[in-house]
Amino acid sequence: MESELSLLDAAKNMNQEALIKIFDLYSSALYNYALRICNDPLEADQVVGDVFAKLLDQLSAGNGPSTNLRSYLYETTYHLIIDKARYSRREAPLEAIDFVRSDGHAAITSFEDRLLFEAVIMAIKNQLTDDQRHVIILRFLEGFSLRETATIIGKEVYNVKVIQNRGVAKLRKALATKVA
Repeated sequence: MESELSLLDAAKNMNQEALIKIFDLYSSALYNYALRICNDPLEADQVVGDVFAKLLDQLSAGNGPSTNLRSYLYETTYHLIIDKARYSRREAPLEAIDFVRSDGHAAITSFEDRLLFEAVIMAIKNQLTDDQRHVIILRFLEGFSLRETATIIGKEVYNVKVIQNRGVAKLRKALATKVA
């Protein structure tokens, strides 16, 4: 946490090394998040570029995040994707991408695990509302807390809990019918 604050302070002073480090730390994760939501590698890449351009604009104007840079970047990504989906009037579907750990090994190794993972992704894509999809992705795929998820999507924590519980219930029901 301390290093993130010092990195953020350096970035507010437009320190080039700090800005590069922020990009290196977060660009890949933001790209994967955007790709999970919009299913278009070019659009995901453009969204990430727009996120960092907006961050630079905010920092140069003396604005931007004062704490929790990670949440700020995900929130910006979320809002840009939603804005693009509204503008283009098309749904931003979720699609599975190759989940590879930083050590280069696949995160899902067995065939059965891969089939189960694909069934979960299809259920997320086809059975959940947009809000449920975003909450499930942020909570379980991206690892955000309830409070961070609420901040990112602009809702109260209790709303996120309700959305999450309804989404999980829908996923259980969808997966139970696939197994049965």
